[in-house]
Amino acid sequence: MEEYGFETGRLVSPEAEPADTEENSLRPRTLEEYVGQEKVKENLRIYLEAAKRRGEAMDHILLYGPPGLGKTTLAGIVAQEMGVQIRVTSGPAIEKPGDLAALLTNLQEGDILFIDEIHRLSRQVEEVLYPALEDFALDIMIGKGPSAQSIRINLPRFTLIGATTRAGQMTNPLRDRFGVLLKLELYSPDELARIIRRSAGILAQPCTPEGAYELAKCSRGTPRVANRLLKRVRDFAQVLGDGTIDEKTAQVALKRMDIDGLGLDEMDRSVLRAIIELYGGGPVGLDTLAAALGEEAVTLEDVCEPYLMQMGFLTRTPRGRCVTRLAYRHLGMTPPEEASREDDGQQSFL
Repeated sequence: MEEYGFETGRLVSPEAEPADTEENSLRPRTLEEYVGQEKVKENLRIYLEAAKRRGEAMDHILLYGPPGLGKTTLAGIVAQEMGVQIRVTSGPAIEKPGDLAALLTNLQEGDILFIDEIHRLSRQVEEVLYPALEDFALDIMIGKGPSAQSIRINLPRFTLIGATTRAGQMTNPLRDRFGVLLKLELYSPDELARIIRRSAGILAQPCTPEGAYELAKCSRGTPRVANRLLKRVRDFAQVLGDGTIDEKTAQVALKRMDIDGLGLDEMDRSVLRAIIELYGGGPVGLDTLAAALGEEAVTLEDVCEPYLMQMGFLTRTPRGRCVTRLAYRHLGMTPPEEASREDDGQQSFL
């Protein structure tokens, strides 16, 4: 039987990897350099111009969307456009209210505090954050027991920029305190091709429009994946080719890295093949599928399923996961004769 194994450090993972350290040099620093997200850019440009004309700090901003789309980059651009300093931290790093108080009291007038993965803030820290966002003041308890005292510390007017991949997990009181909510969408292949050509220029790597578009099609709509693929294909172009990334070089490199024309890697194909070959196309429960693949259920749910469902290869039904006819065709298999069947009153597309 074929082994359905997983590899670590996936090239097409939208999550940040240690190898992405060069990413900082590729980040755009102004709204003009920032490619894509046109609606977000236009609205943000208006908000920034209005704040500068009034001489005020920018209102608090919440950026949400899938990982790797440029939320951290946008926060840096806001600081650059406003001409202020930015402090960067993350939700899990702020363990106690005192940690948040230390960050806030070190801010200057108009400065920006950027909190990544803000949905992972603890409830105690959130309670301290509420008055800081609304009244620009901190209420801190000093001492314990009968001698405990509440001290109010006034803060400079600052801007909080929160970024999250899971806006639904944020508490309503916290979400309601953001004046500007901006949702980042996945990028089109044309936009990703422009990003790849811009990054290639910064890296002094010759790249044809056809080669950039070939990489863009496999980038899952995510600039982080696009830049990562560019750097790996650059290695193949320099060692096996003439140093230029063209369409043929990109195709050869992607094939050697087991990434197909739609951006699926071996991990994604293993999930689809397991459902088809072991469970007749489904339905199969998530825990059962995870056990068959030797992987954690949460990994399949968070890492593999979103993109497979977005591409129309996988469906969720009350009885479990099913693959679609598109998945059969993509893997070069013949779909079963039965076009569809009813499962507990719901149709699973096979």
